[in-house]
Amino acid sequence: MPNDTRILAVDDREENLTALAAVLDALPVEVVPVTSGQAALKELLNDDFALILLDVVMPEMDGFETAGHIKSRPRTRDIPIIFLTAGGAAGEQAFRGYSAGAADYLTKPFDPWLLRAKVSVFVDLHRRNLELQRQAKLLRQTLAEGDGGDVLAGCERLLSALDERLRRVEEDAALIRAGEPAGDLDEHVADLRLALDALSAGS
Repeated sequence: MPNDTRILAVDDREENLTALAAVLDALPVEVVPVTSGQAALKELLNDDFALILLDVVMPEMDGFETAGHIKSRPRTRDIPIIFLTAGGAAGEQAFRGYSAGAADYLTKPFDPWLLRAKVSVFVDLHRRNLELQRQAKLLRQTLAEGDGGDVLAGCERLLSALDERLRRVEEDAALIRAGEPAGDLDEHVADLRLALDALSAGS
């Protein structure tokens, strides 16, 4: 089955992009490599991405400037960014990275297992959010097609509950992007599935 989750990898050195692709090869994702900030911004105009791996030190437009453009666009501002850079002034660059909206920051050479683990978290969150949005759309369609008053009232209650739970999951997503734990995400997803099952049984 083709990978439907895309990750944008941005680095001016081809060998680094090749290494990233090799590290992430075991994950069910497609890594899209680009060699400049300008190319990254162009790619983001056309496709949706679950995550951006962004090198800091690049010619012309560095990672911080690129991140600033990404976060200023409504279409892309919520895509999490992991900054990747060589050691040296790591502390100062990490502070600038988080100020620019980074979800995480890794210095090279990084542990391949650690990078895979971090990427897996963001990919899983992205897929869950897509599923919740699909369920919300299904509930709204069922609500619009309902005939009887009881069905309509029941759908309205379920839709209201779904909207509230989706809001909580979106808050969890924001916490993860900020580097904080979101331990209730599994519980929220389970609640939403129960709501959908209840709607299906009553329709």
